[in-house]
Amino acid sequence: MSTQPFRLASGGQIDRRREISFTFDGHTYSGYAGDTLASALLANGVRLTGRSFKYHRPRGILTAGSEEPNALVELRTGPRREANTKATTIELYDDLTAASQNRWPSLKLDLMAVNSILSPVFVAGFYYKTFMWPAALWEKLYEPAIRRAAGLGRASKDADPDTYEKANTFCDVLIIGGGPAGLAAALSAGRTGARVIIADESFALGGSALNDSAPIDGMPPAKWVASALAELSQMPDVRIMRRTTVFGIYDGGTYGAVERVNDHVATPPMGQPRQRLWHIVAKKAVLAAGSIERPIVFGGNDLPGVMLASAVRAYVNRFAVAPGESAVVFTNNDYAATTAADLARAGVKVAAIVDSRPQPTEWVRNIAKTAGIELISGVVLDAKGGQRVEGVVVRTRDGQERKIACDLVAMSGGYNPNIQLTTHLGGKPAWNNDLAAFVPGSFPPGISVAGAAAGQFGLQTVLAAGTAAGSAAAGASGGSEPLAPAPRAEDEGTAISPLWRVEGYRGKAFVDQQNDVTASDVELAEREGFRSVEHLKRYTTLGMATDQGKTANVNALAIMAHLTNKSIPDTGMTLARPPYTPVALGALAGHHRGKDFKPTRLPPSYAWTKEQNGRVVETGLWLRPSYYPRAGENDWLDTVKREVNTVRNSVGICDVSTLGKIDVQGADAAEFLDKIYMNAMRKLPVGKARYGGMLREDGIFLDDGTVARFDENHFFITTTTANAVKAFQHMEFCHQWLWPELDVQMISATEQWAQYAVAGPKSRDLLRKIVDPEFDISDEGFPYLKVGHITVCGGIKARLYRLSFSGERAFEIGVPSRYGDALLRRMMEAGKEFGVCPYGTESLGVMRIEKGHISGPELNGITTPNDVGLGGMVSTKKDFVGRVLNGRPGLTDPNRPALIGFRPVDRSRRLRSGAHFLAKDASPSPENDDGHMSSVAYSPTLGHWVGLGFLRRGPNRIGEIVRAYDPLRGEDTLVEVVSPVFVDPEGVKVRG
Repeated sequence: MSTQPFRLASGGQIDRRREISFTFDGHTYSGYAGDTLASALLANGVRLTGRSFKYHRPRGILTAGSEEPNALVELRTGPRREANTKATTIELYDDLTAASQNRWPSLKLDLMAVNSILSPVFVAGFYYKTFMWPAALWEKLYEPAIRRAAGLGRASKDADPDTYEKANTFCDVLIIGGGPAGLAAALSAGRTGARVIIADESFALGGSALNDSAPIDGMPPAKWVASALAELSQMPDVRIMRRTTVFGIYDGGTYGAVERVNDHVATPPMGQPRQRLWHIVAKKAVLAAGSIERPIVFGGNDLPGVMLASAVRAYVNRFAVAPGESAVVFTNNDYAATTAADLARAGVKVAAIVDSRPQPTEWVRNIAKTAGIELISGVVLDAKGGQRVEGVVVRTRDGQERKIACDLVAMSGGYNPNIQLTTHLGGKPAWNNDLAAFVPGSFPPGISVAGAAAGQFGLQTVLAAGTAAGSAAAGASGGSEPLAPAPRAEDEGTAISPLWRVEGYRGKAFVDQQNDVTASDVELAEREGFRSVEHLKRYTTLGMATDQGKTANVNALAIMAHLTNKSIPDTGMTLARPPYTPVALGALAGHHRGKDFKPTRLPPSYAWTKEQNGRVVETGLWLRPSYYPRAGENDWLDTVKREVNTVRNSVGICDVSTLGKIDVQGADAAEFLDKIYMNAMRKLPVGKARYGGMLREDGIFLDDGTVARFDENHFFITTTTANAVKAFQHMEFCHQWLWPELDVQMISATEQWAQYAVAGPKSRDLLRKIVDPEFDISDEGFPYLKVGHITVCGGIKARLYRLSFSGERAFEIGVPSRYGDALLRRMMEAGKEFGVCPYGTESLGVMRIEKGHISGPELNGITTPNDVGLGGMVSTKKDFVGRVLNGRPGLTDPNRPALIGFRPVDRSRRLRSGAHFLAKDASPSPENDDGHMSSVAYSPTLGHWVGLGFLRRGPNRIGEIVRAYDPLRGEDTLVEVVSPVFVDPEGVKVRG
């Protein structure tokens, strides 16, 4: 006890048998299991916990929950260091290390506190006014200085060593909040047999029942909470989710929640995540999130030792901590007087209860009389002190001023129901004059609100409302048992007479303590015309911090309402957006980081490729074979020359399994594809394939590939590897939103099929040794662009396509993925007599450039079918996605750069992708830029470099000599404009 001088000798919900050591700003302290960092610091007499954002004023602990604006610390060290964590929500654990923020060189001696002296300069919007002149200093001085000053804590620069998970769960009734109303709702819903989830952000359920002392069902409130949790834990269909914040409500009864699985330990156990993001789908939900107490705006209300009355009650009753030795309770309502009674019972001197109402109610008078506390009708003008409260100046109802010595001020301006979640789907709050607070006006579908969150104050009222809401939600979800009686309790006094701001104070009076927004800042915003609540928020930075204005916004609205002679509801209210409290980016990402963010996919040929010392390259998410070097080859270019020559003269095999594959079926499949592709698909014969191009809605080329028709209502399409997901998303969007009436289904089949291109003059000879003999694959039996079902290797079902990307006679053969490796090995064995070789993406790229085939560099997101020479394929007899906008004048301008071929005038010169085209005598400038080189390759067939590119009026300039200018590499090459088809322009080879 000697190390915790402010720890009460008894009581609380802490485990005194388990002492915990922790450090704060390098000093070692001790606390108990069940403490938060805030309660442990208070128990050790630590009142100063941080410095304010703008003025670097001393700040202490204001609240006991997630609404805390001041006590923000850096938690942990090294790669696990986390900035801006709330000391009020950090569960104390062994070897916890925390540090204060936003101070230099130390918390007690912060040289930046000079900003407080300069506060007349740093008013609302000061950066808009102060740093405008001279303009030349903005980039050199002002902006760098502002950026260095921005923020509070320091994020770690090291990689996060922890893991995060995502999970989904379903229930009949979701209870949001584990206070008295939430527990009563869970009990009544659980007793009906409904599937119930109760989620609470704290590690200990009970909410205000743990913080207060009023009995429930004749038991101390903490004992009743333990009894309720014991019953719930025995119900097989009830899940209790501690340390879980429901942070957002989304469409379809979906709720976002983050579970802090291992935030209460220094290092998560092996194999366990730090946090888990939950997608909860519930038939019905009950919001029982309670309420948040409001501060009162008076001079010096930000000094350490000025706290919310409810927080003082929590530290006394739940944590057995005396937040001070001598207290003044300042209130405009009945409930805060309970704080004075609890302090007195705990042995803390209460110097006075200051009630701002002209006539304190009988409830308050009785508490003051019973506890022997002086009751003053008046207001606290100013709190006095340096780095903590040392006293207050009170102005009594008759205008007299008194100084009262104290080190604790427990203030209460009333309660704001926690309605943030009800506004996430556009719900509008309503103002309640009797409560002087916003209450839920309209709710998201499927949710009801109970207890203090609904503006229902008084313990018995809260318990009854929770019981009724839980039973009703369960009944609406299929439960049938009758309503159980609500737990019994007594309602406390809840009368309130609004007081938002004390007039006549001398010190600074803060509305938003985290952002250093004062009452005078709100006045300045009004004078300068920023009266709209959205303008007020952005001009003053009000409510734009980790607490999202939970303790500040209503006071600010009330002050603005007074200044503009409007009512508070007429002044308006900013609506909350998800998340309710900050959510770590790691939790949102889950496993999607590093290689899990971009997971590596291995094609069927991967194992065999590595055995052959083949090189692989990332293509989208796949590791595709790039080239297969052999002994004696000097570099990749030697290998590519050999592979290309082998394909052109004999036969080669390339793994094309990574191409996107989409299976499309349904009575309207042909009509659907006709709307998707720019060229006709409806009349594609069964057993044939066709090249197809997809356009975006703006008329730009999205992707290309092939469409094969296996049956009247069965199509199988391919896309490029990189655009497989994008193309599938596009098709799903078109089906679900544009033509949902069409009878068509589709599924990605990329991973289900191993597919190999077998290309070259000897390709059929090789396949005859693989394809079962009853299938005719001759030119007559299986001509170019034919597709069909076959069997291979003695009965294995397969698909055969007569397609070519290389320009040679070629086939693509597909088998279920589990046979992919075996099929490749069998084909390589069968092709030995023909000198078969495997080839990868490098050789494939060379051959497609030789044939003038477009690929990724040409489908770069800004080109049209006309640009790439495929304008003749665009159908004029049907409608399809992108048809209208593809006809815009800017996209059909004949001066647009169009695809054409290039070869160097000096055949020994190398071409460079990315080089810009200029007329021979033009100077290098943007005005003279005629286009760019998109793809280049050394052509083993021709013996020199060739390229594809986009040249202004390209097809009309064949035979012209232009410059390929590459300033990055310092090259300037004369090139001849030629046809983009360099090899076999008549297409004889592809047809055999």
